[in-house]
Order: sequence, then structure tokens, then C-alpha cells
Amino acid sequence: MLIFNTTYQVDNNDAREFVIFVHEQFMPATHQQGDMKNGRLLRILSHKDPDSECFAVQFEVEDTAALHHWHIQLGQSLEKDIEKMFNGRVVGFSTIMEVIE
Repeated sequence: MLIFNTTYQVDNNDAREFVIFVHEQFMPATHQQGDMKNGRLLRILSHKDPDSECFAVQFEVEDTAALHHWHIQLGQSLEKDIEKMFNGRVVGFSTIMEVIE
């Protein structure tokens, strides 16, 4: 089992809209697509920038093949939606983690 985590830095003025987008569009579309399971949105508390908030979006995925399938089928489109909606005011990076225990 793998955890796919994307950490986003979001301008304070866009934080509420970003959370709504994740809850209403990103999560439902990803769960419906089927490769990713148990999605959740987390607020990162250790980040202390007065101009932005950080969030993590995490999903469980069976293997890298399923992750690749999700990325091709939906992930790239969601990334484009974020870019179009927030025009560079949201930046993110992804990490793939393996569950050991």
C-alpha cells in the first residue's frame, strides 16, 4: 500500500476557496475514478507564513501502476484546474510513501 501526498501552499486570500474546491471537486472526482482510496485533506500546522496556509491532500493507492493510471486519467486534469482557478497562487509538490506497518 502506498500513500500519495500532495502538499499545497495557498495564498491566505484563496485558502477558503481551495478547501471548497478540494471537498467539492477534487475528492469526489478522485474517489469516483476508483484507483485512489481514503482521501483526506489536512491543514499543516507547522507552517508559519503570515501570507499563506499549507494543506496536504492524501490518498491510499495499491501500487505505482494504479497511481500512474489515476495521474493520466484524472490527476493531470485536476492540476490544470488548480492552475486555471488560482492562477499560480497555489503551488504544490507530491510525495509517494510506502506503508510499512
